[in-house]
Amino acid sequence: MADAADHSSQGTSSVALQEFDEAESSKDCEKLEFSDDEASLVARMFRLVGQRWSLIAGRIPGRTPEEIEKYWTSRYTISEQ
Repeated sequence: MADAADHSSQGTSSVALQEFDEAESSKDCEKLEFSDDEASLVARMFRLVGQRWSLIAGRIPGRTPEEIEKYWTSRYTISEQ
């Protein structure tokens, strides 16, 4: 009986975890949309300090260094084909 309860609670938690992962993925996509002002600031700061993402993120409230780097690489990296 306890074994059946364990399985049902694991099923519930795995569904909740999947929903959480999907919500986080959609948040990541939303956050990668930068305003024109943010994009301009990232470009200017990159010219000044290079790949020092934490310094750049420190100038843009609510942005993390990881978001800045992901935005930069997705926008400005030339794909090699």
